[in-house]
Amino acid sequence: MSKRTLSNTEIASFCSQCALLFKSGITPVESMYIMLEDTKDSAGIAIIQGILDECEKGERFANAIETSGRFPDYVVKMIRLGEESGNLDVCMQSLADYYEREEEIAQSIKSAITYPVIMVAMMIVIMIVLVSKVLPIFNQVFEQLGTEMTGLSKSLLVFGQVINKYIIVVIAVLVILAALYVAATKSEKGKKAAKRFFNKFPLTRGFYTKVAAGRFASGMALALSSGLDTVSSLEMVAEIIEHPETVKKINDCRDHITEGYDFAESVAGAGIFTTIYNRMISVGFKSGASDSVMKQISVSYDKEINKKLVSIIAIIEPTLVIVLSVIVGLILLSVILPLMGIMSSIG
Repeated sequence: MSKRTLSNTEIASFCSQCALLFKSGITPVESMYIMLEDTKDSAGIAIIQGILDECEKGERFANAIETSGRFPDYVVKMIRLGEESGNLDVCMQSLADYYEREEEIAQSIKSAITYPVIMVAMMIVIMIVLVSKVLPIFNQVFEQLGTEMTGLSKSLLVFGQVINKYIIVVIAVLVILAALYVAATKSEKGKKAAKRFFNKFPLTRGFYTKVAAGRFASGMALALSSGLDTVSSLEMVAEIIEHPETVKKINDCRDHITEGYDFAESVAGAGIFTTIYNRMISVGFKSGASDSVMKQISVSYDKEINKKLVSIIAIIEPTLVIVLSVIVGLILLSVILPLMGIMSSIG
């Protein structure tokens, strides 16, 4: 059975604690002992104990992290690089910052998706209640007046009667759909399918491209600040990007560099960033501040992503409310207007 990879929050917490201890001059073995004493949950104790056991055997910290099987390859490679360059504490803090940003983005996306899903579920429940419980009451009124529903109201009434007859089946179907949704959001295939849909959906088109560009900038800032060369940095960062189009651009950028072009020209040619960011990279690499520039670009993309999410929610929220109001209004008007006509003719 494969071990579960730690979440972004768990990785960020682990790396942050390690960075704090390493900066104080405490060795990895001593650090693991300290963290072991502070850890309360059994799963965390097992992970840290496993890392500690490997370190006590004489293994390097990166190898111990890799042996645990709970960390992404990117974390293992960056820690190994930090050990080799003598900047392990800086590397761990950078990893903590990176995964904290990743978690913030993931939570923002989750919040933006959850709200529409809840609204749609509410719409379905309200419509079911209207056609299965409210319309039969109006139908009784029509019958007492010696007439019956016609047109849309009649069709909805029949639909409501079917729902009432098979209410257990309807509830079971809704529960199954909810379970499938939850399962899909947890599985890798489900996440990839959702991303493909949102990449094509007009309102969210280009959103994941921005997310991928931000992750690329953040990953490059971390890799370059750790002393890695540009080609190796590109190879490592490509492994953490889950956007196929951006991965292709990164590979194109790497190919351009191997052909003799400098990094700024290669990034511009690959089309990963906009013109203003390409200009910033060009200036940054000439001045020897490449990692700082990439970090600035990453922060800018974080702000753009948050603004985009806010704008999407600002559009979705009133749209769903309007759609719900229109649907409920049509159902009620299909009954009330004929009823008013009958009442006026009687009067």
